[in-house]
Amino acid sequence: MNNPSKSIYEEAVAFGKAAFDFIDLTIEGPRARDVDTDRMGAILKQYKLAVVGHTDPCLPWAYPIQAIRQACLEELDRCARIFSALGAGIMNIHPSYFCPPAMKGSLVELNIEALTPIVEMASSHGLKIALENFMQPFDRISTFKALLSEVHGLRLHLDVGHTNFGKNNHDAFCKDLGGHIAHVHFSDNRGKADNHMPLGAGNIDWKNAVASLKAANYDGTITLEVFCGDTQMRYHYLDISRRYVLDLWQKKPAH
Repeated sequence: MNNPSKSIYEEAVAFGKAAFDFIDLTIEGPRARDVDTDRMGAILKQYKLAVVGHTDPCLPWAYPIQAIRQACLEELDRCARIFSALGAGIMNIHPSYFCPPAMKGSLVELNIEALTPIVEMASSHGLKIALENFMQPFDRISTFKALLSEVHGLRLHLDVGHTNFGKNNHDAFCKDLGGHIAHVHFSDNRGKADNHMPLGAGNIDWKNAVASLKAANYDGTITLEVFCGDTQMRYHYLDISRRYVLDLWQKKPAH
């Protein structure tokens, strides 16, 4: 994933030179709010990079005021048009936690209500919407079962780092909802916060995480959502994490 504090074009070139398969392109501030699709498309073509769409995690798209929802839908439509032009097939969306305090008990229902037009909009651009697990109540299988059953066409974006400080772990998500997973994020932490550390630096059992995905017959994209204040070290961490995942994925299970 590109760091939105840096130039999206410089980030894409760096990923291309590092021979990654795709860029998880996030459209958010401060430096990744706008995308010149011709310029980005040329970089992707040069380095044979595919694209997965990632949207601003702070959009209040399920707020119970229609004008706010409509503005968020228009922004998500703008993102969808960019991702579609770049050849993406998946666009993620984060749960919306914004609502009046007295309506917190209806948060899941508000998300279900607002997701339907978002999924329909994305579909018109040839994109699937994948909702990312995060903090409660969107950290549990029961919530996602309700969302997936109520919103036709919605998919699951499984963030393994988030499951490490949520109610249900990655193994449970893979066992119960493995067939709904459309995209995966990997980053490490120590079970308290979303630190985005390189794999192996925290306490997540990555051998089990990979085994759980393979047992669920998942064979799609995995983003390394690893960040670091030192750019040079970040790419070292990304390379170490990539080699670790590939090594685990290619190993045959012991009998």
